[in-house]
Amino acid sequence: MRVVRPARRYAEVMDFYSVILGFPVLASWEDHDGYDGTVLGLPDASKQLELLRSDGVSPSPTAEDQLVLYLGSAGRVEQLVARLGAAGFEPRLSPNPYWERHGASCFTDPDGYWLVLSPDAR
Repeated sequence: MRVVRPARRYAEVMDFYSVILGFPVLASWEDHDGYDGTVLGLPDASKQLELLRSDGVSPSPTAEDQLVLYLGSAGRVEQLVARLGAAGFEPRLSPNPYWERHGASCFTDPDGYWLVLSPDAR
């Protein structure tokens, strides 16, 4: 599965997912028919996030544009929350109360898309 989305703050978004969260870069390209892009593994190649940059294409995230990572344990959530905190990102209260009730931690990436770190295993 691959989810594709545009990135306005491309370099910062790339750092957020690849450097801070540690997702491996699977592929990248520049100026392919006017698009720059990077494919990240979430956390492996079977699940992918593709970030695109192109003139005239801008992200427009809403409260329901969420990337939900089911991490399988509260300890794994705590590890990523600590990494994000060390990089200057603070948890945010999701507009959807479901996540707080179920022990998830929520953040927004540099473009304003929601990242939900759930302790559930799915």
